Amino acid sequence: MSHMGSCISAKGVRPVISYGHKFSSTYLYGSYSPIAGDSFVWEVDGVSTKIFETYLNGLSQHRPREFKIVVIDNAGFHSTKNITVPSNIFLLSIPAYSPELNPCEQVWAYMKTRFKNKVFNTMEDLKEWLYESVKNISETTILSITSNHHFLNEFNASFNI
Repeated sequence: MSHMGSCISAKGVRPVISYGHKFSSTYLYGSYSPIAGDSFVWEVDGVSTKIFETYLNGLSQHRPREFKIVVIDNAGFHSTKNITVPSNIFLLSIPAYSPELNPCEQVWAYMKTRFKNKVFNTMEDLKEWLYESVKNISETTILSITSNHHFLNEFNASFNI
């Protein structure tokens, strides 16, 4: 479904954009580092606790010697009751209704600004656009989006940097 966004036009001129109203969905699971600008992203066709566990196992194998802190919200599929979390991952729950504390949410907001007023004819077209968009986000851009002085101060204090 097209997401309408604002645009600039001459006074009295109503802008005309393409619009598509067909509901179909895909999902991105992603982790972005506010320390190094690194990213790990999966595109999947659903959300569930099992998919989340599989994602965590994949993330665990990405730079396996690195200890990862994954910020999670209160989404139902983030439930950790019946899953095994890899030993090199710590899940940090944030309070409800506080997406500003999740670096990944900042990246999703950035992506959504580039998604506005676009029409995709097929799901494959959308997936290709998502793939290219995720692939082309540089580490510098990730750092500029996700860096939060609160996170960085705590990280530096924890490791005496």
